[in-house]
Amino acid sequence: MTIEEVRRFLLRKQGLLGDRRFAGKEGVLAYVRQAGCIQYDPVDVCGKNAELTLLARVGGFRKKTLRDLLYKDRSLIDYPDKELSIFPVEDWPYFEEYRKKSFLHGRQFDGLAELEDRTAEYIRKHGPVSADTLPVEGEIFWHSAVHWSGNWHKNSRAARSVLEQMYTDGRLVIHHKEGSRKFYDLAAKRLPESILTAPDPCPDRMEHIKWRILRRIGAVGMLPDRRSDAFLGIPMTTDERERAFSDLEREKRIIPVGVEGLKSPLYALADDQALIGEILKDGAAFRPRCEFLAPLDPFLWDRKLIEALFEFRYSWEIYTPADKRRYGYYVLPILWGERFVGRIEAAADRREHVLRVKNIWYEDGIRVTKRMQSAVEGAVGRLARFNECTPDTAEQRIHP
Repeated sequence: MTIEEVRRFLLRKQGLLGDRRFAGKEGVLAYVRQAGCIQYDPVDVCGKNAELTLLARVGGFRKKTLRDLLYKDRSLIDYPDKELSIFPVEDWPYFEEYRKKSFLHGRQFDGLAELEDRTAEYIRKHGPVSADTLPVEGEIFWHSAVHWSGNWHKNSRAARSVLEQMYTDGRLVIHHKEGSRKFYDLAAKRLPESILTAPDPCPDRMEHIKWRILRRIGAVGMLPDRRSDAFLGIPMTTDERERAFSDLEREKRIIPVGVEGLKSPLYALADDQALIGEILKDGAAFRPRCEFLAPLDPFLWDRKLIEALFEFRYSWEIYTPADKRRYGYYVLPILWGERFVGRIEAAADRREHVLRVKNIWYEDGIRVTKRMQSAVEGAVGRLARFNECTPDTAEQRIHP
């Protein structure tokens, strides 16, 4: 395939080119199932990462749609996967080994088991709790087995520690969130017994790695067999990754794709051969759309691949010191048609109900036509409405 054909395939699979493939609540579920998981990040400048990921793809998406799927319908669940993530609840059994690992990890901390018993009993009697409402005082030495939480060299707050330990064990799930504050409830009260008691579908570690790799390829569309941020959260060695790719190709579950200009092949899901065939058969351009992508959007998980295919280099500068940032604190890539044309820095002032566009940077060589400008303004309007704001571009500075 040519680079142009690969671009078009990836964008069509992602639902970012042409007419929207996903719409409404069912569209959210369909996309999350395709991606396997979407990353959760609590920072909310103009929408949280998971929300912005869905806004770019799902027609009619609202923040309430995701909340309902997570905490009312329970069709989706929060749990570590690619870092902290949201994934379909039916995938819960695949993470049984991680929950067992977490439970065994927790046994090493003095006093934790007693706190867990007290916490479970309190929740049974009083309902969902947060670290601020659970009546557990003091500190305890603890750190998580699954994600970055707790401390390795000093004590941590006991209430938060016991809740997060029981959460990674799978005994608690997130009941709801108020801002970034998490409220927990007993998993047995919120998840179906058929999910809780289902055996791990993967018979061994290698099958689990293969299952995770398949999901990540499905999330991006195509991936190379090399070290990649797209594989974060999968505990595997280089040898294990290479063996998994080899097995999956031999089993005809993935297919290698040679790409003009790239030294190594990319791999796509065998299930995507029909879509690849459509792209190769139909050379006509699709109707362009303008979308702003989330910083941790699945499409951007392998940033070296994005740079190789789209000649677009993106770095999320939220953790970069202000004096060393090239762009800004929370900057979103701008996708127009089949190209990344720039980046935008926008912030929702929720007190004034105004979305302030601070900066737009266009890539070198991009000619901003009236059609593109109109599309960017339309995307700004959608982002403003999503945040229950009106757009204000008075601060906007355009950079070449």
